[in-house]
Amino acid sequence: MTRSSPAWLLIAFLIAFVGVGFRYWQLPYAQVSLPDSLYGPGLVAIAVVALMARAFGLARFWKVWLLIAAAVPTAVLVRIVVDVAADATTHNLWPFEIAIALALGLGCSLVGSLLGSLLLMRSSKRPA
Repeated sequence: MTRSSPAWLLIAFLIAFVGVGFRYWQLPYAQVSLPDSLYGPGLVAIAVVALMARAFGLARFWKVWLLIAAAVPTAVLVRIVVDVAADATTHNLWPFEIAIALALGLGCSLVGSLLGSLLLMRSSKRPA
């Protein structure tokens, strides 16, 4: 498997997805309030995974940024689906939840992708 293999991007997405979702999924529904429920190690994981994916040159900037950012709203969407399956009256404002999660994911992934791009540029041996 080469460094530019799509499997590495899938692995990076899954790490970010579980990283942000693990703590968020364990919260009781009564304690969930976005964006406060997402703050913490999960969003740091998003930035770190984006940084590593970009620093190792797994894909171009836009692809890493958007793919890793998508892990946050995906984790929120999984929570919404599970909660609504148990009780249909929960998550009446789910589009706002997805929008908040998307904004947080884009911001954290942008920071990580930018820092990873700086590391990638610094480490590459370009002709003078």
